[in-house]
Amino acid sequence: MTRSIQIADQGSVRRIALNRPQVHNAFDDGLIAELTAALEQAGKDNAVRAVVLTGEGASFSAGADLNWMRGMASASEAENREDSLRLATLMRTLQYLPKPTIARVNGAAYGGGVGLVACCDIAIGVESARFGLTEVKLGLVPAVISPYVIHAIGLRQARRLFVTGELFDAPTALQIGLLHQCVPAEQLDDAVDTALALLSKAGPVAQAQAKQLALRMAGAHETHAEAIDRENAALIARLRVSEEGQEGLGAFLSKRPAAWSTAS
Repeated sequence: MTRSIQIADQGSVRRIALNRPQVHNAFDDGLIAELTAALEQAGKDNAVRAVVLTGEGASFSAGADLNWMRGMASASEAENREDSLRLATLMRTLQYLPKPTIARVNGAAYGGGVGLVACCDIAIGVESARFGLTEVKLGLVPAVISPYVIHAIGLRQARRLFVTGELFDAPTALQIGLLHQCVPAEQLDDAVDTALALLSKAGPVAQAQAKQLALRMAGAHETHAEAIDRENAALIARLRVSEEGQEGLGAFLSKRPAAWSTAS
């Protein structure tokens, strides 16, 4: 069976690639479990100095898998809460990983894919990449990823993108702080290698402490993150089984306009 991720070590750098290119590296239970385990292992491996996260194929990650969403639409509120907690654990693991992390954004990132980018210490993307937090179009909200996205782009930008659900391009992602660098596709690997070269010159213990220092000073305490995740998982579970959430998910899966949608 094909694994949902690919792992390759190049010296002290662990490269983890989402490996579901046929569905644009969309999340399902298998990918979430494999990626969480891979990140936990990398965090504990003394031979790993940095982690690069990317996607196979044309996209970084399209967010939720269609079949996964179909299953969640018919699941109970309790099942949806547990499902959301698993995604929350993935994001929290990446956010607080005790190693420097680089998002190598090779293409589009939507929903949870944006969350992965926001959780990485350094984000470098191709100029052609597109981004979106489109959950409101389904009668939902980007609950689980919200703490990480808000820390990455700020409250003002997050409020706009959360309520409009609009798509935006890589230069906009750079402007608002989701990306640190935006480059032509042929320069992506060189840009990542330059960042890795800078990381290799620093002491690994100091790097881990510096990362935690920055998060702590910004109020992103890991001790509080789990409680926030539980609250946000409960929120998205309620919305998924609500009348509006069911209509939004049903409309999306049936490829029809939602009942609240109006012509432009």
